Amino acid sequence: MKAWRVSELGEPRDVMSLDEVPDLQPGAGQLLVRVLGAAANFADALICRGLYQVRPPLPFTPGLELCGEVIDVGPGTSGFAVGDRVIGSAALPAGGFAELALMGAATTFPAPDALDDAESAALYIGYQTGWFGLHRRAHLQPGETLLVHAAAGGVGSAAVQLGKAAGARVIGVVGGPQKVEVAHRLGADVVVDRHTEDFVAVVKDVTQGRGADVVFDPVGGDAYQRSTKCIAFEGRILVVGFAGGQIQSAALSHALVKNYSILGLHWGLYTTKDPALVRKCHEELSKLAADGVVKPLVSERLALDAVADGLQRLADGTTVGRVAYVP
Repeated sequence: MKAWRVSELGEPRDVMSLDEVPDLQPGAGQLLVRVLGAAANFADALICRGLYQVRPPLPFTPGLELCGEVIDVGPGTSGFAVGDRVIGSAALPAGGFAELALMGAATTFPAPDALDDAESAALYIGYQTGWFGLHRRAHLQPGETLLVHAAAGGVGSAAVQLGKAAGARVIGVVGGPQKVEVAHRLGADVVVDRHTEDFVAVVKDVTQGRGADVVFDPVGGDAYQRSTKCIAFEGRILVVGFAGGQIQSAALSHALVKNYSILGLHWGLYTTKDPALVRKCHEELSKLAADGVVKPLVSERLALDAVADGLQRLADGTTVGRVAYVP
């Protein structure tokens, strides 16, 4: 089988090589799948760089989430059969950027019939993160104002759609005219190009000075710091990630004076701490997909030999929506 492998840490384009490797065998609690689609995540780039909390042994195949067809079931694994179309987490080091991959049965779910293979692959991590962030952590309410940073990116685009589905008014922040168009297409009510506009001023204007009730921030750094200037009374700032490359410090005195909450979200913990809730979330997302309310925006569908270049462009911040490998 062919698989992209990382044998040393660094930028994806520099350290990923497309190799011929032995076929995989599923272990206990694992599924062997033929990869139908594998969506690229910023976390995949961080894993290649050695900067993510998950650090698989070298060499490894990146690709954290995928859609696949079950072709073999490991010992003691129940609930799945050969031929099932499934989505979920890859069992690293055998990730999704390959012809075959391993998946852990505990983090594998039926693929939604309403979505194609690439869209299904992109539903898992980004939309689960958005759902847990907006509903479990921030308790977003209908009529509230949601500010989403990187609104045309992978997890940001999911937050836009889920925010609209929850009845919120959504303000998206993006970088560049192309991404403005994408965020509008996703359903954002107001879109701010951070290259030419001050999102703080826009939020205050749109909300008549009240501010955003919830801020969804996968960027960090200056995006976080400036969000504290337009957070509403009893607002909630969701710290989702640090794609901007800078991990900010929170001024707790400011949170006290303005009476807002700072909420951390590590979605991956729920897969072990509360797997039943993860399954409930998948069922809710599948229903939203069936109703046409959410649909991952897959902007690029890549052949296997183009994966390293696509992941590098995602890491560089030049892609929009989701980039996915499709055989």
